[in-house]
Amino acid sequence: MEYELIRSKRKTLAVQITPDGRVIVRAPLRYPQREIDRFLKERADWIRVHRERALKRQAQQQAHPVNALTDEQLRDLKRRAHIAIPPRVAYFAPLVGVTYGKITIRSQKTRWGSCSSAGNLNFNCLLLLAPPEVLDYVVVHELCHRKQMNHSALFWSEVGRILPGYRSSKKWLRENGPRLMMLIGN
Repeated sequence: MEYELIRSKRKTLAVQITPDGRVIVRAPLRYPQREIDRFLKERADWIRVHRERALKRQAQQQAHPVNALTDEQLRDLKRRAHIAIPPRVAYFAPLVGVTYGKITIRSQKTRWGSCSSAGNLNFNCLLLLAPPEVLDYVVVHELCHRKQMNHSALFWSEVGRILPGYRSSKKWLRENGPRLMMLIGN
C-alpha cells in the first residue's frame, strides 16, 4: 500500500485517510520501519474501508459540487455559533460531570470538535448547519473526552449515558458531514 510517512516529535503512531483518499502515516522520529509496517498490516482492512469511503465521497462531491460560503457568510456563522454553542456546553457539562476551559469556534475542514488535555474545547461553526441533536452530540462527545481522552468502550458508554440515541447523530455526521465541510472551500 502506498502511503506518505511524516515523522515528528510525537509519541504515538497514527494513520489518516485524507478526503482525496491518500494514506498518511504519522510516526515518532525514531520509530522503526518494521513496526510501522506491522501497524499498517494490522489496520489494512480499516484503511481499505475508509479509503474507499473517501474516494466514493470525493466522486460524489465532484459530481454534485457545493458553492463555498463567502467570507461574510462564514463570519456570520461563527458569530452565531459563539452565541449558540456555549449554552449547550454549559447545559451538558454538569450532566457529564466535568468542567471545561475556554471554548473556541473555528471553521475547519476536517474536525467537528476537539478537547485539549487542559479542558479547552473547540467546535466547528458548521455545526449550526446540522440538526440540533447533531450539535448536542458533538458537544457531549467533546465533554466526555474530559473523562476519557480516547474512544474506548468506557468513552462511548459515557456518551450513551447522556445521549442514548447518539448513534443516529454520529451516522448523520458520517453521511452528511463531508458535504457540509465543503462549504469552507479551499
